[in-house]
Amino acid sequence: MSGIILIVDDEQELVQTLAWSARREGYQVRTASTGTEALAQARLEPRPDLVVLDLMLPDLPGTEVCRQLRSDPATREVAIIMVTARAEEIDRVVGFEVGADDYVTKPFSPRELMLRVRAVLRRARPAPTPTDTLSFGVLRVDEAAHQCWVEGEEIPLTALEFKLLSFLITRRGRVQSREVLLDEVWGIAAAITTRTVDTHVKRLRQKLGAAGNYIETRRGFGYRFRASPPGDGSGAD
Repeated sequence: MSGIILIVDDEQELVQTLAWSARREGYQVRTASTGTEALAQARLEPRPDLVVLDLMLPDLPGTEVCRQLRSDPATREVAIIMVTARAEEIDRVVGFEVGADDYVTKPFSPRELMLRVRAVLRRARPAPTPTDTLSFGVLRVDEAAHQCWVEGEEIPLTALEFKLLSFLITRRGRVQSREVLLDEVWGIAAAITTRTVDTHVKRLRQKLGAAGNYIETRRGFGYRFRASPPGDGSGAD
């Protein structure tokens, strides 16, 4: 079975169409028409692997539902695709800032959404590979376990944030352009803008706290994970 998808939207015709498409792709489907119902459904065992979340719901805004899912340890690892009729960039930025993994603007085809679903779930479920825990200054990353710690405290990251951190740290010392990050981390470069990268890097830095400055901005080029931790005597900038 490919996984469980929770579809949250108050447009019942759209919900039925998306549910049919998802089942045809092999997914199990749950549905909800309000934010309150969505939160309850997301906490049921087994947890959904992904939530397709409409921004405009009759009781709670989708951004608030997303916030609550991300703040609850039981649901913070669930992938979220936000769906909305709002096409303004600020709405996409806000969606990513509250923890959405992807953002789709209506109208869209069910096929497009299923492609997004597969891409997001592929990021959330990388094939496990044996690896030692990597320590870098105050940061420690266990790629196989999908965990990271800063100064000994575990930092909760979404699947996308962890993949972004892992990609950067394994290429430390080398600048990665926004286009490369979109292609390698998001996997659907043509579908979203480079502003998405900036939003996620900003949020990742904030979560990493004392290790946030390990990710450097190279203006006009992209981002670089430092070649060595500050103060190690190597002379790296």
